[in-house]
Amino acid sequence: MTQRPRFHLAFPVNDLEAARRFYGEFLGCPTGRESADWIDFDLFGHQIVAHLSPADCTPVEASAVDGKAIPVRHFGIILDYAAFDALAKRIEKAGIAFIVAPYLRFEGKAGEQKTMFIRDPAGNALEFKAFRDDAMVFEKTLEH
Repeated sequence: MTQRPRFHLAFPVNDLEAARRFYGEFLGCPTGRESADWIDFDLFGHQIVAHLSPADCTPVEASAVDGKAIPVRHFGIILDYAAFDALAKRIEKAGIAFIVAPYLRFEGKAGEQKTMFIRDPAGNALEFKAFRDDAMVFEKTLEH
């Protein structure tokens, strides 16, 4: 039997119920197994696990990209343009602050993409992206 590759990511949170509301209710990630110390979430077919570890919820360093302070440690998902735009509107409507508001990178070039960054309630940085052409996700050159 062939199984499609999936990633697994474990990350710290300081409040499991806040994580459940953010990932489960707001982002719409179904929950999987859980215990008193962790919760599995299905992030678009990938397994992410929120582990209760308040001491590990520390501020993240930033790096300059496109003149913006991008959190060095972050994770996220690549969506299509329509899903990206819908999520950006939901984030705004919910009053969640953007670390980096939605913007278009590499406009008119091979790697054209929309991107935005937010934090979960524990301070973990998440990036959501959408490529104009999914074939360009790993493109090395930005020329057409």
